[in-house]
Amino acid sequence: MTQIEVFAPAKINLALHVTGQRADGYHLLDTLVAFADVGDGVGVEVGTFEPQLSVSGPEATPALATDDNIMWQVARRFAPAHLGVRMHLEKNLPLASGIGGGSADAAAVYRGLRALAGAAGLDAPPSAEDRAHLLAIGADVPMCALRQPARIQGIGEVMTPLTTFPSLGIVLINPRQGVSTPAIFGKLAQKDNAPLSDVPSGFAGTAHLLDWLAHQRNDLEGPAREVCPAIDAVIVALAATSECRLARMSGSGATCFGLFETREAAFVAADLLRRVHPDWWVQGGSLYGAG
Repeated sequence: MTQIEVFAPAKINLALHVTGQRADGYHLLDTLVAFADVGDGVGVEVGTFEPQLSVSGPEATPALATDDNIMWQVARRFAPAHLGVRMHLEKNLPLASGIGGGSADAAAVYRGLRALAGAAGLDAPPSAEDRAHLLAIGADVPMCALRQPARIQGIGEVMTPLTTFPSLGIVLINPRQGVSTPAIFGKLAQKDNAPLSDVPSGFAGTAHLLDWLAHQRNDLEGPAREVCPAIDAVIVALAATSECRLARMSGSGATCFGLFETREAAFVAADLLRRVHPDWWVQGGSLYGAG
């Protein structure tokens, strides 16, 4: 096998606490992440040809095909030295939207190359050595390579997968207004906040998870709302839909999510919100469970 197709799921920060800042400027986080069945598609091929990256899809832009794409950094690090790599990105997730799209794409390249080399299957967790290399490429890349519900701490290097996690319906909305991650962190008044409270090793069911999430927060949501007031409208719209159990922003924004007990309820809400707000990016789906 010389080519493979890899799904790059959206990464959702269900809760995100900023707990400090290192001397080198990196922020310390304590976050619970999960992954949705909404995402990009990445094709990876190795052979005796010139390296290439092509891009298509509803969210594709010419800039994604340049040498600056984070996918190239992974390819140069993990591809066999004597072979070229061809990659194709089917871009479905909005750019710079707080759901790890670029990092997920980079992680998909890693997973694809590892599988093509016969080193591990697509779903195998990255080794400690590989995690260190991926972290140097991007803080979110190791967790996207793990692709499991997990508590993530530090700058992304401490990953604790959850033993059990319920499958939930989810609606993702981006108001089509970009926000700058450095600007959001810059507006955060306090950077030494309390960590996540009493994180269990797993969640027995939907009620357990939703009750725990209700006592957590996203420390970046307030600053992001100041920079992008449209986030307010998105969260209000999500919360007002029938059966939405929690509405919150993911990452540094501007994408927000609503959680639903079933995938079917999420699709109903997504269809409604898409009709009412045709200028928003709206997708329904579900979170991957565990255990």
